[in-house]
Amino acid sequence: MIHSTTDGAVVTIELDRVERRNAFNEELLTGLADAFDAAVEGGARAIVVTGRGSVFSAGADLSGPVYDPGFLERLVGTLERIERTPVPVIAALNGAAIGAGVQLAMAADLRVMAPDAIAAIPAAKIGVAVDEWTIRRLVSLVGAGQARGMLIGCEPLNADRAHALGFANRIGDLADAQHWAATIAEFAPLTLQHYKLVLNGDGARDPAPAERDAAMRRAWESDDMLEGRAARQEKRAPRFVGR
Repeated sequence: MIHSTTDGAVVTIELDRVERRNAFNEELLTGLADAFDAAVEGGARAIVVTGRGSVFSAGADLSGPVYDPGFLERLVGTLERIERTPVPVIAALNGAAIGAGVQLAMAADLRVMAPDAIAAIPAAKIGVAVDEWTIRRLVSLVGAGQARGMLIGCEPLNADRAHALGFANRIGDLADAQHWAATIAEFAPLTLQHYKLVLNGDGARDPAPAERDAAMRRAWESDDMLEGRAARQEKRAPRFVGR
């Protein structure tokens, strides 16, 4: 499910669950975290993460794993490990990044998006909610107005708009991301580590107030979440009631 290749000081980590559009299950999350650890232990000076096929990641696997007890904690923990990686991480969005796919892209330091790639967080369409870190980091990357549109309006962000806002640092493909990573790998490591710590200290990891944490968990434990799951399985529009 995970492929890692090394070219000089750059390690490229590829999600390979193409049959499920690189959607995350427990195995993929574990493999991803282990691949990042192995890259650092092997002396990588920069890491590129991407998806195989035409999709970066369709997010959490809605066929079941996302609803398993502890999956949310495992996802959050994996993203935290990636964010703490002491070398620069570039997400190469080769295609759509949905939900947890966007979260993975935001855990990276830089993003290169293919011209036809999009980023979207349609959690409100299925009756679940993303965590405090995701909302705060999204605001810091695209601004409050765009973040509201993506979260409340479930509006996708295309590559051109993402580049204009600064979410995407560059428009390009995997080769472009790898070339940039090779350049960055030549820079002073301690300087880059300092920059990562400061830039990631944007408050997104501050503990959420109890009422906001409870509000998120209510969504995950709600009848609406069950309705969203049932509607997807039955291939119909959900009927949410707010409980």
